[in-house]
Amino acid sequence: MKDSETSIAADEVSFKDGTAEQNKADLSTGDFAANAAPAKQSKQSSPVIRNWVQLSAASAGDLDPVVTNAAGFVLYRFDKDEPSKSNCFDECEKTWPPYLVKPGGKVFIDGIKKSDVGFIQRGKGFQLTLGKAPIYLFSKDTAPGDTNGQGVGGTWFGVTPDGQRAGQDGGGAAEPEIEENGTGGSGSAGSGAKELVERSVDGRYKFADDPDDSESAVGTVSGRGCKNTSLGGAISSISPDDDQSAGKPIKLWDGPDCTGKSLLLERGVSANLATEDFDNRTRSVFIGEFSTE
Repeated sequence: MKDSETSIAADEVSFKDGTAEQNKADLSTGDFAANAAPAKQSKQSSPVIRNWVQLSAASAGDLDPVVTNAAGFVLYRFDKDEPSKSNCFDECEKTWPPYLVKPGGKVFIDGIKKSDVGFIQRGKGFQLTLGKAPIYLFSKDTAPGDTNGQGVGGTWFGVTPDGQRAGQDGGGAAEPEIEENGTGGSGSAGSGAKELVERSVDGRYKFADDPDDSESAVGTVSGRGCKNTSLGGAISSISPDDDQSAGKPIKLWDGPDCTGKSLLLERGVSANLATEDFDNRTRSVFIGEFSTE
């Protein structure tokens, strides 16, 4: 049985209100230790266990609120986890290092309710949870405030202070809305505030007819600009399938060659297109990016 399947009592560690700096913690350890950065953790033989950790309600990119650690790195949740149980091990945990504190360590909470914080035993440390969702860092976040893990695989999202998906109730992005008949793929994004243009590098997305059925038909679409899809449009979910596409927009069309009605996904992910009234309608997509001009 994996270590993470056993819940532990919260009194195994001590809580302190405020930040590590405010509490005069040793800032050469914990989230600032030499091996604590997400990219460095991915090269370790086992996950890093900190003397102290910090959970701060913050904002990063389009995510507001989202939880960060003391060094400003975003913390993530995994949709394939279960309450107080991690399903990310081996190669997964190298890409997504679990956020661990040592027995007897300190947890600094900054804008976070103590009642939302929990722990699961993992090896010789305790992995933190928020709202019973185990939390992680992302090895491809190389600078504080990066949100490169948002939407990866349609299952990884920044975590809110109460353990929910960050950025799923607005979070700075426009609500997806269906646009009436048009052609060409590019154009304004929803209300017209952003211009969608052909992406400068290729992207790749994966989709499924029924994401909850392991035997469901799946497919991918890659490249840039307008691309027709397979499955005859029977697509119920779509998500980035490479690092370059994480958090980038994609526009779905119900006709071939980017014609007909369209739906813009500003972060390129939807776990259930039925909620957007676009289930089984995607016959082409426009793989783009927002113009900076």
